[in-house]
Amino acid sequence: MSRIGREPITVPAGVEVKIEEANKITVKGPLGTLTQTMTPEMEIACDAGVITVKRPNDEAAMRSLHGLTRTLIANMVEGVSKGYQKKLLIVGVGYRAAKAGTTLTLNLGYSHPINVEEGDGVTFEVPDPNTIIVKSADKQKCGQIAAEIRGKRPPEPYHGKGVKYENEVIRRKAGKAGK
Repeated sequence: MSRIGREPITVPAGVEVKIEEANKITVKGPLGTLTQTMTPEMEIACDAGVITVKRPNDEAAMRSLHGLTRTLIANMVEGVSKGYQKKLLIVGVGYRAAKAGTTLTLNLGYSHPINVEEGDGVTFEVPDPNTIIVKSADKQKCGQIAAEIRGKRPPEPYHGKGVKYENEVIRRKAGKAGK
């Protein structure tokens, strides 16, 4: 049996979980509300603040969906209680970020600034011009928006300039060899 799938999910205080028909799960907490429809074959039960996921049989497809379903629910519970964040660093002379209202403005060496709007439960923080923090209750949206911002100017291997994740290691290449 899946080690991840059979592990119970503890629901913290202040988080409300509602399981409707066809495995539609709504998780409500201090940081927002998340709703997702899981595979209808999975048996999801919530008793006394503990959520358990069981699979109907041992077919390969059900085994793989067992752990996935449990992890998605656990991410929803953690997201509405603690939230998720991704930290991006901007490296390069003249490269910077600024936030005005709900708009994140990036100057990344192009002839024009790049604007990214907050929305859909995702917020930005800019503690200094070379750091961006993407925050959201939804782990998927947080990672997707952070990846899109990084994709505006990915770090290059020669000087390391660009937008990178906080703990990302850029493999550097040697430049031109002199005579």
